[in-house]
Amino acid sequence: MIGMKIKAYLKPHCGWSMGVRAIMEKYSLSYEDLDIINRRELYEEMVMKSGQPLSPCVEVDGVMLADVSGEEVEEYFLKNKLVEKNKINTNVPLNSPCSDEEHEAMKRQSPDSSPIRFF
Repeated sequence: MIGMKIKAYLKPHCGWSMGVRAIMEKYSLSYEDLDIINRRELYEEMVMKSGQPLSPCVEVDGVMLADVSGEEVEEYFLKNKLVEKNKINTNVPLNSPCSDEEHEAMKRQSPDSSPIRFF
């Protein structure tokens, strides 16, 4: 849909965040990919807008979809006739957490960084 404003509050490497990105690509949607891990102010903005600390969150024309998977984002778009159903395969799981292997790989990429904890 032309003119739709989408802000996606995502982690750089996360199964659910990758599922949301896959839906945006599947429907060729322009969106802001907001890194809530490396930009604390974006995480705080997400919590303030969504009223909760879990991600991904996707804001579509002012409507906040909180703690959603790619499947749920796609369902919202289709139900509200914001996109037309297509058969494009994303080749990415749309509703999947990171595997233990992915978590370990992320730790190896940033061995000097301490874990981020949100309270």
